[in-house]
Amino acid sequence: MNKPKVAIITFGDYRKNEWEKVFKNLTEPRHTKAIENLKKLPIEVLYKEAVSRTREDITDAVDELKGKGAEFFIAHTPCWTSPNLVVYGVQRMGLPTIVLGNRDSATHGNVGFFGTCGALSQIGYPHKRVRIDYDDANLGKRVLPYIRAAMVKSRLKGSVFGYFGGRSIGIDTAQFDAMQWRKMFGVDAEHIDQLEIVRRAGEIDPARVKKTREWLEGSTKEVQYNNDKLTQDGFDFQIACYLATKDIIKDLNLEFTAVKCMTELSHHYAPQCMTAALLPSNYDAEDGEKDGIVMACEADADAALTQQILKIISDGKPTYFADVSHIDDARSTIYCVNCGAACAWYGARSKDPAENMKAITIKQSVRPGVGGITYFTAAPGPTQLARLYRKDGKYYMAIIPSEAVEPSQELIDEFIEARGPHQLPTLFAKVSFDLDSFVDEYGSNHISGVDGNYVDELIEVCKMLDIEPVVFQ
Repeated sequence: MNKPKVAIITFGDYRKNEWEKVFKNLTEPRHTKAIENLKKLPIEVLYKEAVSRTREDITDAVDELKGKGAEFFIAHTPCWTSPNLVVYGVQRMGLPTIVLGNRDSATHGNVGFFGTCGALSQIGYPHKRVRIDYDDANLGKRVLPYIRAAMVKSRLKGSVFGYFGGRSIGIDTAQFDAMQWRKMFGVDAEHIDQLEIVRRAGEIDPARVKKTREWLEGSTKEVQYNNDKLTQDGFDFQIACYLATKDIIKDLNLEFTAVKCMTELSHHYAPQCMTAALLPSNYDAEDGEKDGIVMACEADADAALTQQILKIISDGKPTYFADVSHIDDARSTIYCVNCGAACAWYGARSKDPAENMKAITIKQSVRPGVGGITYFTAAPGPTQLARLYRKDGKYYMAIIPSEAVEPSQELIDEFIEARGPHQLPTLFAKVSFDLDSFVDEYGSNHISGVDGNYVDELIEVCKMLDIEPVVFQ
């Protein structure tokens, strides 16, 4: 995924006398230092070599940086500068903005900083105020959540969601209002009959199917073929459905998706478990390293949108989709279980695809349709769980930091005794909050996740998109 393109303009004093005698020697080194330290962050920094002092300077700088694709703006006020000129630059840039100042007593920087921020507040221009030493180790922590949140807003706008099928097995919370999405997020929705997957699967070149099947046979722990549903022919059809879905996504320029699957496909053709395992992952047999495409099962649109937000704020990491299947009060653990597949990257959370795949066993599908499911326990690690949900038409977001843990043998034995020998892909998410408060508030049977911790970013996303954040921690 492309890094955020962040433009920075350093504003200087337009008065020639004061600039030459005082502020030039204070401003220019700080201009260079700010850029050097921003370049150390996971962003693409766009900048002009010279400090902008006049309206003409600012006009030229803004237009040049916008022309390079700037998605975010840092208005840098290291020393005194006239606030009206900074506001002019911010309004001309028209992007989410951080006003960046420093803590140096020699610069008179607070005066320009507060003059600028106060003026922006008076005109109602949203902005973030960051006053920090540029080489402070916390620079990234201070600026990245706001930048990433702005990327979510920017990159959702104009994106296209692929909605395959409709409401699945009566799950009302999986449905969405396409025009509400258009208004709030700028997202278009392309509705596609899921039987188009079946039709296109019949046209897939058998050589493509064979290549993916042989890769799965060689890279996973085991493909447990049998004479019932998980035959080679049945598995080939399931793989062809995955390749067909990839082709549809490419042809329609879809950014993220949700597939109904149950019951038409899962019962009469094949459950879409290979698609759910491989599409959001960052690797497959055909493309090698690839950009994962979000997929939510059971046509859960709000889950897909949540995952797309998580993908953007995490710089493109693969996302996880599951049911809130069980709440283990004694262990403060939420069992995030899916009915047949989960993103393969979570097998080991490794940069090496082979490590992820060898954690997976492909077993016979539990549905009437042919094919298999991907069974594994998600590898340990920090996991940001989240979920968009609505109350009386208003969007809320549950923000749930957690730690995926390796289950003990005692836990596994209890789980099997309770549910039977057939187990499904599961992420065991240990949390540290009152689980009754979660039960009282949470608005869906599904949950989404991504590797890492992005509480601050998600709170900023909610502020920008008129969503009510509900943080469980």
